[in-house]
Amino acid sequence: MLIHTDGDAATPPDLAAVTSRSWQDRTHREALAELVQSGWTPCGLGDWAVALRSPSGLFAARVCPFDPAYAAFLELCRRCPDNRYLPRVELAAALDGGGTLTVMEFLAPAPAELATRAADRWHADGPDEDPEFEAVRHAARGVDEQFRTATPWWYGIDLNAGNVRRALDGRLTLVDVFCMDGAKLYGQVLKDPDVVRQHIGEDQVRHLLEIPYIARESSPEEIDALRRAWEGTRP
Repeated sequence: MLIHTDGDAATPPDLAAVTSRSWQDRTHREALAELVQSGWTPCGLGDWAVALRSPSGLFAARVCPFDPAYAAFLELCRRCPDNRYLPRVELAAALDGGGTLTVMEFLAPAPAELATRAADRWHADGPDEDPEFEAVRHAARGVDEQFRTATPWWYGIDLNAGNVRRALDGRLTLVDVFCMDGAKLYGQVLKDPDVVRQHIGEDQVRHLLEIPYIARESSPEEIDALRRAWEGTRP
């Protein structure tokens, strides 16, 4: 799905090459490989996704094997078009097996003091004095309510200073406002993975063991336990 475009004449070549192709038959692995081969450079690693920067430096791609909560953030961006506190999203594409590819304007880390101040404003009581900031907070509560009733293992709004970024034009921008309860979700995988398949859908969870957090934080024994549980090959 194209969320924003200025037309082919104004689209930089590195963005046009990504938005002009179909991604639905690629897995997250294939999408990541294609972007790297096209000159996109890995520049970030989160709990759920890998980020790459475009050759022009103008855009970033988020490649994720599995993250049901990210659909909520994209919904927030749709509900608040052209809001200065949300990133300009150029492409949101579903990948084979439940992954996602999102391309947006490149966002750098925000200065720590400004990021902390923005997070404090988000959690403050009462309306914010900036109408645009308050519009995002209000819309986020509505999105949270929608996904809370429809998404298993939903955690909700989880914004801290690490979710505050800075766009190339200098404005502060909020990202990844929502999250899943990963501990409970993967705990359920260990208990009975069929419950996860039934609640989320077999075609959407094929790569749920490949999120960066598991690769980065889990011991070999924990990875093996998850794999055995998921594949039904307990010792």
